[in-house]
Amino acid sequence: MGDDTVLKDKVKTVLDSIRGYLQADGGDVELVDVSDEGVVSVRLTGACGGCPMSQLTLQMGIERTLKEHIPEVKSVVAVN
Repeated sequence: MGDDTVLKDKVKTVLDSIRGYLQADGGDVELVDVSDEGVVSVRLTGACGGCPMSQLTLQMGIERTLKEHIPEVKSVVAVN
């Protein structure tokens, strides 16, 4: 369980570092879960929640940044 907590803390730190970019556009991201397989579940909120570009933001922004900083992250999925 220690590894899960460490990974989750790493993910939170990276999300905090990019949160400002999302908030500048009226949105935000909330960490929901990190699976043992390296799948990060997030909830896009505010303007990001209903934005037609949210999938692009998720893949090209959030997922790419997480993978660059944390090799254990395999993918990022949005949940409602």
